[in-house]
Amino acid sequence: MLQLLARLRTPDKAAAASTVLAPASCTPPRDLTHPIEKGEDVKPFTPEKAKAIVMSLQQPAVFCNMAFDWPALRWNPKYLSEMLDGKTIQFRLGMKKIDAAPQFETECSYVQATLEEFLAWSSGLSSCFSGPFSCYDSCKYWAYADYKYIAKIFEDKTEIFQDVIWSDFGFPGRNGRESTLWIGSVGANTPCHLDSYGCNLVLQVQGRKRWHLFPPSDACFLYPTRIPYEESSVFSKVSVVNPDLKRFPLFKKAKAHVVTLSPGQVLFVPQHWWHYVESIDPITISINSWIELDADHEARVEEAITRTLVCAIKSAEHPDSAGAWLNPTEVEATSHEINLQYLNGAMSAYLEYQKAGVLQHRYPSRHRTERTMSASCKRRKTQVMAEPEDNKEADFPTAKRQSLQADTYLQRVA
Repeated sequence: MLQLLARLRTPDKAAAASTVLAPASCTPPRDLTHPIEKGEDVKPFTPEKAKAIVMSLQQPAVFCNMAFDWPALRWNPKYLSEMLDGKTIQFRLGMKKIDAAPQFETECSYVQATLEEFLAWSSGLSSCFSGPFSCYDSCKYWAYADYKYIAKIFEDKTEIFQDVIWSDFGFPGRNGRESTLWIGSVGANTPCHLDSYGCNLVLQVQGRKRWHLFPPSDACFLYPTRIPYEESSVFSKVSVVNPDLKRFPLFKKAKAHVVTLSPGQVLFVPQHWWHYVESIDPITISINSWIELDADHEARVEEAITRTLVCAIKSAEHPDSAGAWLNPTEVEATSHEINLQYLNGAMSAYLEYQKAGVLQHRYPSRHRTERTMSASCKRRKTQVMAEPEDNKEADFPTAKRQSLQADTYLQRVA
């Protein structure tokens, strides 16, 4: 079944909409996700239908019962620990306190640790008093192994890539190689931001995560900033779970859509939707993949211009301290020469794409182009190189499985 976090619509359009989110109250979010029914062993959508939904939706959606047979659902902490076989990975640590300012990655601490050490620490075991987490009380801190490219951390166990089956969503050949892994303790979070490139599919493997999503039209209410700088990420200055409305009065106009993602469910995040994500269970594990879109060609040019300007201005202001403005996920503050080369490459690729589009339009039978999916269209990482905003979840209407008839895969449910 497919649950939709619908766009806001005016009352006269609501009746025709598949789903509508009514204004929320100030009560805490309710978990209204629907468990997969026992005996459900038939997927509600074919790969072709799932892809058609993903590529046409302009709003977030939760797919249920589409990944029930994925081997990746067995990726519990014990299994991953065995597969990593003592390999250390980087964990980001932040305070569990809810502040009126976002806890950006530049303000977090970082440790290298094994998954076993992380699990022992998050359980409060005394053996952690001398390990990499020894300076961090698990009652006061959360830890997050975020943006871990599966192709990197499991480079010696490539068979594990096949456990992730994005081909069920109409993307043949896309698997764990093009995906990232996220492992966090309760409270672990990602600051509110939008991704400049692509759309996002997220499989929840263990534990639950709460997503606060905002439509692109709310950008002006979220006070965007490019500092800390990270390619393809535009951050919000607002702590969306504890906003300072004196500093950011326009945020009260923002309309959050809040959903709790449970194991086995897949969340679709459309292009340019803002999102703040938090772990609400003791251990959470997620897998995601960013899907390239045609609009990325233009976005890469914009990002190249942004990189050139930010690096030039901030390097002049802080010549010896890139850490003051550069997100830790960025490899380095690149030189002006390299940035111009990057801009030239992005512009050339965009012009080639435009040219191919013209030729395809003129000679559709003679000039067919196929877009290739990159391993990740999100960002450069150091590892590899609801309802409108009162924070109550929507009572999401559900689209039941239909016999495969065109235009009937969505059903309004009272």
